[in-house]
Amino acid sequence: MQKTALVPYAHLPRAHHDRHVLTSTIDVFGTVHWLLTDRAPQPGSDAFPFDALVVSVHPGGDVELTELSAVRARWPHLDRLPDGGFVVAAARTHEGIDQVQVFDALGRETSSFSVGDAVEHLLVDEAGHIWVGHFDENPAGIRRWSPTGHLYWTSDVASIPGLFDCYALNVSGTTAWACPYTDFQLVEIRPGRTDRPVKVWANRVRGAKAVAVQGKRVAFYGGYGEERDRLAHGEVTESSVEPTDVGLLTLPDGSLPDRRRVVGRGPRIYVQAQPFTAWGVFDLSS
Repeated sequence: MQKTALVPYAHLPRAHHDRHVLTSTIDVFGTVHWLLTDRAPQPGSDAFPFDALVVSVHPGGDVELTELSAVRARWPHLDRLPDGGFVVAAARTHEGIDQVQVFDALGRETSSFSVGDAVEHLLVDEAGHIWVGHFDENPAGIRRWSPTGHLYWTSDVASIPGLFDCYALNVSGTTAWACPYTDFQLVEIRPGRTDRPVKVWANRVRGAKAVAVQGKRVAFYGGYGEERDRLAHGEVTESSVEPTDVGLLTLPDGSLPDRRRVVGRGPRIYVQAQPFTAWGVFDLSS
């Protein structure tokens, strides 16, 4: 089976390797962010506010540090807003605690709200909208929020068939692409398009955890069991995605990752493997 190696993209500066990586992501402009704490959270303990450091590595290599005060999410999602602020969100809701915190560029909390339990993905677009995809313990599906907690769009109004778990979500520009369980169809969401804001194509690739889109070409990464490292290519036709090729996506050294994080942005799939200090990229457009 053909193997495709990730291209090294960004590394956490070695000066910060002594800290625990709570989470890491890549924003819509290609900047990498790590959310760091002095020590790992303890399973089973109650959440409490703590200070955290965001280390940002820009595409040109410049490093930026932002101290966040009184973070509440123990196992958080993270992304950056276009104005330089950050969104930190807990995957699960807790009674009496706002799930999402929004920080300004100086690390001060400016707003907080909840988006619903069982957050699988949280990605910010170029306009500052917060896209949230839920896993199957919350039937909300996919929703788009403002940084102040206003609900702008929900998949409930789109009648997307078989949307019970948002396995894969890709946000680029102001467009979202998804590949949801149970039917794993390819879904394009453009809320600003008045004629047809949601398009759906049938798809035979099951269980993908990330999707990349470039024109009529699509790539799906991940799957069930032995297909967890699968990279499946397809071509978008009028009504379906037709498979064209399948192989494996490896780390830059040719090995297969164990635990990993993935982020989809337009034609790119970014992968970060344990110990979560480096990101590699697969670019469908290259």
